[in-house]
Amino acid sequence: MADLADEGYLAQPHTSAGRVPTQKAFQLFVSTLDRSPVPASVEAELLRRELSGLETIGARVERSSCILMQLTRNMGIAAAMPALSQELDQIELTPLSENRVLMIVVTRDHMVRNRVVTLEEAATREELGSIRNYVNRHFSGWRLESARRELLRRMLEDRELYDAAMRKLDALCRKGLLEGDAAAPEIYTDGASNLLEIDLHLTRERLRDLMRALEEKRRLIDLLDRFLEQPPGELTVRVGLGDIDPVMQDLSMVGMTVRLPSGQPAKVAVLGPMRMNYECVIAAIQRTSRALENAWF
Repeated sequence: MADLADEGYLAQPHTSAGRVPTQKAFQLFVSTLDRSPVPASVEAELLRRELSGLETIGARVERSSCILMQLTRNMGIAAAMPALSQELDQIELTPLSENRVLMIVVTRDHMVRNRVVTLEEAATREELGSIRNYVNRHFSGWRLESARRELLRRMLEDRELYDAAMRKLDALCRKGLLEGDAAAPEIYTDGASNLLEIDLHLTRERLRDLMRALEEKRRLIDLLDRFLEQPPGELTVRVGLGDIDPVMQDLSMVGMTVRLPSGQPAKVAVLGPMRMNYECVIAAIQRTSRALENAWF
């Protein structure tokens, strides 16, 4: 035991505690684990059917985070990374009070995005219906950015089109209609409260800092981008996350990038203590990833 402590594999958290494995010890242990894909099972087929029953990619990714939480009793994370060249399926525009409009954009990879914007002048339901029909009739199947550029070009070059409805379409485009949002992945989490049950030897202030970090979507996206860089299908196990945030130094992440049937990438991961059941978590990641890859609409 003394030799293990001298070599950095055991440490004493505080004077009244026993020796516990260090990050170096867990890294050695993880390196010995079998990461080959788990064989197909009844549970995996049930997961695939469950995800196939959901209507959108966003719903499937959101459900994946919950599944990972349930399978591992840690924190499940799942993110849909919007493709750079999404194609428009259809839009819907709904008038709200105080000159606001709800913009809904559906792309052919089954992503649904909505945004509420405020116009300088009110738009009637009839005007928004005319805009919706024009866009859907002329630009369904176009890449979002190409459709947006072409719409703006037409309105600049053909003044006959530039009536009151088209002025509102111009305003909607400039407020984000038909814009891809590759910089804003959809990220979902479940089970952050499970980390409260773990003795991470944190003061109340540091525990508060940890929970704040886990609530920041941008920080979680950075975490996924930084530690899940392997090609789709390759498992990543990261022991200790202090590199990205000191309050996460006693946490580990197991995850994988997944290529969805639409071609869109997604990332699934489990965040938990360094002493998590790695074999269980690895199996959960592999089964959930396979279910996402093989789910169909």
